[in-house]
Amino acid sequence: QVQLGESGGGLVQAGGSLTLSCAVSGSTFDLDAMGWYRQAPGKQRELVATTTSGDNTNYAGSVKGRFTISRNSAKTMVWLQMNNLKPEDTAIYYCNAYSRWLGIPRNYWGQGTQVTVSS
Repeated sequence: QVQLGESGGGLVQAGGSLTLSCAVSGSTFDLDAMGWYRQAPGKQRELVATTTSGDNTNYAGSVKGRFTISRNSAKTMVWLQMNNLKPEDTAIYYCNAYSRWLGIPRNYWGQGTQVTVSS
């Protein structure tokens, strides 16, 4: 089992910056990917950024060049640095960890942290 806990959300003006943190505990050794997703009111949850065990990263087009995902080598922390924030970035941000240990895909989620960007 893997547990995740996000922190760092808040209210920021457009153009500002925030850094989200996610603490990961449990069986982190078999995690294949970690990432951030977000869900705005009335919309589906969407991918923001992911990083794999091979240090490959992937970003949604809407955040590319503004957001940076990183993690530590132990896979116990993952961060999302968000710069030049826009009102459309307002959402609940969820930390995610993915494992396919023994061929069984598993997704783990945090409880989410609110990010609000004012215009």
